[in-house]
Amino acid sequence: MNTVRTTAVVVVTFNRRVLLEKCISALMSQSAAFEHLILIDNASTDGTRGWVRESGLTDDPRVDYICLESNKGGAGGFAAGLAKAVELGADWAWIMDDDAEPHANALEELLSVAVEPGHIYGSLAVSGEETSWTTTLVGETRRTVERAADVPASSQVQSLPFLGFMIHRETISRIGLPDTGYFIAADDIEYCLRAERAGVKIIIAGKSRIEHPKSQRYLARLPGKPMICLQLPPWKRYYDTRNRLLIARKYYGFRLLTHTIPGSFVRLTAALLSEPRKLAQLWAFSAGFLDGLLGLKGRRHAKWGISQ
Repeated sequence: MNTVRTTAVVVVTFNRRVLLEKCISALMSQSAAFEHLILIDNASTDGTRGWVRESGLTDDPRVDYICLESNKGGAGGFAAGLAKAVELGADWAWIMDDDAEPHANALEELLSVAVEPGHIYGSLAVSGEETSWTTTLVGETRRTVERAADVPASSQVQSLPFLGFMIHRETISRIGLPDTGYFIAADDIEYCLRAERAGVKIIIAGKSRIEHPKSQRYLARLPGKPMICLQLPPWKRYYDTRNRLLIARKYYGFRLLTHTIPGSFVRLTAALLSEPRKLAQLWAFSAGFLDGLLGLKGRRHAKWGISQ
């Protein structure tokens, strides 16, 4: 196989300039070279544009800085970034949020595993010695791991987040871009399900690591099996609820009724028991639940009076 491969790194940012600076610094310190760095700014208002200009980042010929006219969310940002990577002719695109800090050898380790253009590959998000969220390995039996040391150097997984996610231009041409209608939350899950439906395997590279804070979670001890729930502000609760239903409508068939809808109410109950602003949580859930059942997409939390 021809080992001459071009790589575009895609970073999506919104109003997190300090974190972005750390992310860019880590990328510029990679042991493996990349040909393009595409920075998608979701119309930040925190001085990000000024920092990009004053830092001299855009003087680097590898860098394309694209400031969108409005906040398109992670889904819209990654769609724009992948489209640009294809336009630039990059073979592989390595995408991440602005709060990612890749280890110095992260890209090198990932490229050593990414040998099949028809597969999707990903770095392992870690917080110290633990994974940033539960990783489900797929083999003879499925198992979940939470310690970074338990993740193999190369292993098939159920899905990957858009955090060190690497995809080849050929696969993008087959399955398309991320669905911008999801705005935030579960856009990466939908993309992985779409890829899986097209016969694409999803591989995690356990030695390619990216530092990322663990998601805020709690264990809901309700009757039946305990459930790990995400701690979310109301506006994110809306998208989490809605997008789970959108995915179930598209991919899960009868499990929408037997699993997704009951699971949604378990999460609501857990949120009402464990989180502040209970009325706001209930309203956000109700809005997301209705829009999800109706198949409504886009940036809609403000239409329901849910503040960010």
